[in-house]
This record gives sequence, structure tokens and C-alpha cells, in this order.
Amino acid sequence: MGCCDVQGLMPFELALDKMQAALGNVCQEISQPLAQALGYALAQEIKSPLNVPSFNNSAMDGYAVNRADLINCSAEKPVTLKQVGQSFAGAPYRGQLTSGDCIRIMTGAVMPDCADSVVMQERTTAKDGLISFTQCPKLADNVRLAGEDIKLGQRVLCQGHKLTPRDIPLIASLGFADIRVFSKLKVAVISSGDELKNVGETLAEGDIYDSNRYGIIALLSRLNVDIIDFGIVKDDKNRLREAFTNADQQADVVISSGGVSVGEADFIKDILLELGSINFWKLAIKPGKPFAFGKLPSSVFFGLPGNPVSAMVTLYQLAVPAMATLSGLNPQPAIRFSAIAQEKFKKSPGRTDFQRAVYSVNDNGQLVVQSTGHQGSGVFSSMSQSNCFIVLEQDRGDVSAGETVIIEPFNALMD
Repeated sequence: MGCCDVQGLMPFELALDKMQAALGNVCQEISQPLAQALGYALAQEIKSPLNVPSFNNSAMDGYAVNRADLINCSAEKPVTLKQVGQSFAGAPYRGQLTSGDCIRIMTGAVMPDCADSVVMQERTTAKDGLISFTQCPKLADNVRLAGEDIKLGQRVLCQGHKLTPRDIPLIASLGFADIRVFSKLKVAVISSGDELKNVGETLAEGDIYDSNRYGIIALLSRLNVDIIDFGIVKDDKNRLREAFTNADQQADVVISSGGVSVGEADFIKDILLELGSINFWKLAIKPGKPFAFGKLPSSVFFGLPGNPVSAMVTLYQLAVPAMATLSGLNPQPAIRFSAIAQEKFKKSPGRTDFQRAVYSVNDNGQLVVQSTGHQGSGVFSSMSQSNCFIVLEQDRGDVSAGETVIIEPFNALMD
């Protein structure tokens, strides 16, 4: 057994792979107006029904010319052409351009068929309808050719792509009013425990506020999902069975926090195993060792640890990628960078460690990172103050100041 092998603990990467292998898209294909499609996963491949731009047009305000008329011009020997018309966006020039003539043209306007180049107005002198040129342009200079951006029949976006604010105007430029997308994932959230109280309630001795559910719902609200909040369910077997049964019937995904660690209420595990096929894993990650994953009759179940930081780490690192697959989205790897540790980080070999930290750029343009302090799984202030995880490999030990580490900046779900 190597130094990174811990008896009974499943490596983080293996847990991700096992979940992805067991899951697939559960969302139905629907038609959605383009204006309401932001955040959805495409259920179709988008191919362009036209060229973009659909016609040759000017990239500058200036003059459309036939380059051959200016082939010999220079600052010492300028060439003068006669302006015979104009072309504006939406109002193209319809006439002919003969040798010795030019057309006044504005940005985005249709290029006359008889012109092949555009000279920007700053490089000309105009007087009484005569335009003087002091330099010959390159062929097709300042001309945007039809299909230069997107060609007819070209694949623009693939199925499973998550639609962003950058994609909506792109699809609009192709003329799509409605597109096929996958429906929203329905996610039920349950907190369990006699000690939990809602915010605003008075705490008795031994009580704590239910912060996990607020964190889980806040993060889920950044996803394109419908959230069903089942609130707090007391440690009562009948109430828990009823809550999990109702959640399974209403949702595609059921997420609970607490009740998956050794020593916690066994009847939670008994109920889940009674209703479905659930695996209670001990993962080689820190924080977040206890984790449950499996299937209820009509939904997928994720059981998060009860400690606040552990719940958020496992939700972010494990459940969110799995929900992307369930939503029909193409999986996207986490974006990670190398950074220089500004201090010592304590680490024991055996588990992948997601330490909360702040990264920045130093005066030399290097990425550097420092801890937000105490890394206990119940210390949520360290999560609130951070902007990244330091991802310390499973077999790695302590990190000294000046060593290179891997950081994972928080994405839009955590910012």
C-alpha cells in the first residue's frame, strides 16, 4: 500500500468517474423562445441557414473603389475620382461604377458589385464631389466578405452546449426565433436534524441554525434548475420517509445534508436504502469524506456531509458536475492554474485537500496564493473570504512557501 492509499477511502477522481458512468440526461427536449433560452442546454445542433454576413459590406466609413483605378497613386501623385453615389446601411447604391468613379460608403453598407475595396475617409480629401486618394489600398481592403464570419451550413453550436449571453445574439444573427433545449432539472433540498432551526428562530441549548440549506439553495440558484425547498425535517423515521418519498416524486434530483456520517441516525440510511439503491461512500477528500450517491425510484440522490464547508465542497466538486450531465450539458473540466504558495500549507498524504485561499497577481506578474486561515470543516468564514481552492494532490504532504501549487478559482456559481 502506497502513502496515498487509505484503507476504505475512494479517491476523488474515481468518485467523479463512477457517478458520470451511472448517469445520463433526464431532462425532456422542449422548444424555447430564443429570448428565454439563456442558461439552457441545447438539445439540437445549431447550423447556420445563411452566410454571416450575408453580403459583402464595408468595415469602414469611406469610399468604395475599384482598386485598379488607384494602382499608381501616391502622396506625390494623388489620384482623383468622381463620387457618383452613396451606399448606407439599409440603403445600398444601385447604379454602376465605371472607371474613374467612386462611391461614398458607410460602415455595414452593401458593397457595390463593381467595387472591390474601401479606402477610409481619413485617407482622402473631398472637394466639390471629387475625392483625392494618396495611397492604393490592398485588394478587398476594409471589406467584410459574405460568409467571412459564418458560412452557410457551418456548425455554430453543438448539442449539450450551455447557452450564455454571448450565444444569444449569435443565434439571433442566424434568424432563429425558437430553439430546442432541454428542460430545467428539478432539484429537491432537504435538511434533517432535531438540532436545526430556521434563521429568525430562537436557539435553545444545543441548537444551531440551518446554514447548509441556505448555502445549497444559493448555489443551486446560479444553475438553470427549479428548486423545491422541503425545509427542515426532524429526526423522525416516518417524517423522513414521507419527505424523501415526496421529494422523489416531485424532483429529478434530491439533495440532503447530514445523516451520512458514521454514528449519525441510522434510520436515514435505512430509509434511503429501503426506497432505492444508495451507496454511502467514504471519499479520500478533505473536507467532505462522508458522501452518499445513488438512485431513488424516480430521482438521483446526493447525500452531503453535515459540516457546512464539507457540504459546500462536495456539492460544488461532486454533485454539480453530476447534475450537469443530468441536465444534458456537455461536461466541462474545472479550470485550474499553477500558483506560488506564499506560506506553508499543512497537508497529510492520503486525501485530496481543497483548502480555501485567496489568489492574486504579484508585482512580477505571477499568480500567488495564500490561505484564508483555519481550514476546519465547520469554519465557514474561511470559505466566505476565499476566491479559490488550493487543490493539494492526494499523495502530497506539507507545502513550503515558494512551492508551486494548483489553484481552482471559483466559477460563477460561487462568486
